[in-house]
Amino acid sequence: MPLREVEFPSDPKDLEHAQEQFLIFYSSRVNGQLWCPDCVAVDRTIQDTFGPEDGPSAVIVYVGQKPEWKTPSNIFRGEPWQITSVPTVIKVEDVSIEPTECCYSIAISDNLIDSPK
Repeated sequence: MPLREVEFPSDPKDLEHAQEQFLIFYSSRVNGQLWCPDCVAVDRTIQDTFGPEDGPSAVIVYVGQKPEWKTPSNIFRGEPWQITSVPTVIKVEDVSIEPTECCYSIAISDNLIDSPK
């Protein structure tokens, strides 16, 4: 299923009822580019994993420009998401969430998605 995107600012509580299996929190874009180097580093993996029609459903949530993200009052740092770094992938299961902070070794296929070996 193609990735859906939610632009910043958005109401974090709206995401509680998202139909997607995963929420992916990313830095916002500056002139078409992600400002966060870690987001840039995992973007191809995210696109390859969640972009295909037969892939798991996901929504990319942009957390704002760097100054907006760095402020402790950023709307995604509070309830209900309490995001502390980007990129972060959250697997939505029923009504609960399981945050998984991402880094260069994102390991999506190993830890979050049952993929054929």
